[in-house]
Amino acid sequence: MTPALHSKLPRVGTTIFTVMSQLADEHGALNLSQGFPDFAAHPQLLESVYRQMTLGHNQYAPMAGVAALREAIAEKNGALYGYTANPATEITVTPGATAALFAAIQASVGPGDEVIVFDPAYDAYEPAVTLAGGRTLHLPLSLPDFTVDWQRLRETITPRTRMIVINSPHNPSGTLWSRADLETLAAIVADTEILILSDEVYEHILFDGRRHHSVLSHEPLRERSFMVSSFGKTYHVTGWKIGYCIAPPPLTQALRKVHQYVTFSTSTPMQYALAEFMAHREHYLTLGDFYQAKRDLFCRLLEGSRFSFTPARGTYFQLLDYSAITQEDDRDYALRLI
Repeated sequence: MTPALHSKLPRVGTTIFTVMSQLADEHGALNLSQGFPDFAAHPQLLESVYRQMTLGHNQYAPMAGVAALREAIAEKNGALYGYTANPATEITVTPGATAALFAAIQASVGPGDEVIVFDPAYDAYEPAVTLAGGRTLHLPLSLPDFTVDWQRLRETITPRTRMIVINSPHNPSGTLWSRADLETLAAIVADTEILILSDEVYEHILFDGRRHHSVLSHEPLRERSFMVSSFGKTYHVTGWKIGYCIAPPPLTQALRKVHQYVTFSTSTPMQYALAEFMAHREHYLTLGDFYQAKRDLFCRLLEGSRFSFTPARGTYFQLLDYSAITQEDDRDYALRLI
C-alpha cells in the first residue's frame, strides 16, 4: 500500500504554463502562453558556451556564482542604475529567477507572516509563501492601466506584513513602475520592517523610449529589497535557467543559506559564457527596439479584429480585451481557441 502523503500545497495543481504548452503541442497551436522566444540566442554566446566547456569549466561553480559573472552583473547594474553592488556580498547567481524569488521568500517569511502581491501576479509567488508558512494577500491592480491603489495598500498593511512583492515591467500587463511609484512605496514602508521583493526580469524589454526604474536606483528601497532579474529573458536563453539576486549583505546572507540547500550552484560553463558576452552592451541596450518591432507588427495585424487593446509598454506580452467576442471565462476561451 502506498503511504498517504499530505501535500503542503493542497490547492495547487499543475502550473497553467505546463497545461497550455502541452495543449498547444498536442493541437499544433501557436504557443502564446509562456514567456519564451521562438528564435535562437546570439551565435557568439553559443560559441562561448562550447569554448568554456572545452576549457574545462564543467564542475560545480561557487555557491554564490562564478566570480567573473558576479563582477559583470555589478558593472552592468552600476552603469544602468547608479549602484554598483559588491559581487562578494550582494550578488547571488541562481538557477533561474524563480529560484531567486523562492529563496528570497523562504529566507524572509515565516509562519503567520503576510506577503502582499498585486494581481494579476506571477503564479510562483504564492506557493513559495505558502511553503514558508505565510499568508498571501492579493491586491488587484486598477484597470485600465494596471496601476497600484495606494490607499488600499496602506489599508492592507498590518503588523504581520513581512514582504511586498512588486513586478516591473509587469507580467502580463506590461505596465511600468515610475520613479514616483517607487517614492510612494518607500514612504509607505519607511517606518516598518517590511521587505521588498522586486521582480525585474523584463528590465530591458521596454518600448517607446521608456526607462526602467529599478529598486537599485532608490537608496531607501534598495536597503530593504531583494532585486531579481533573469539572463533567460535578456539573452533569449530561457532554457538555461540562470538568474540572479542583488540584495544588501544581511539579506544576501539569509538568501544564500536557503540557496545552498536547494541547488547549491548554477550551470558553470554558461555562467562563464554569459560573463564574457555581457561585454557586448549593445545587446541589452537595443533589446527594447528589437521587441518593439515585434509588438508593433502584432498589434498592427490585430487592427480591424474584434479584440481591443492598449499596446504593451514592455515585456513579451500583449493583453487583449475579448469582451466583444465572448463572455466566456478567460481560461475557457483560451482552451476553446486551442
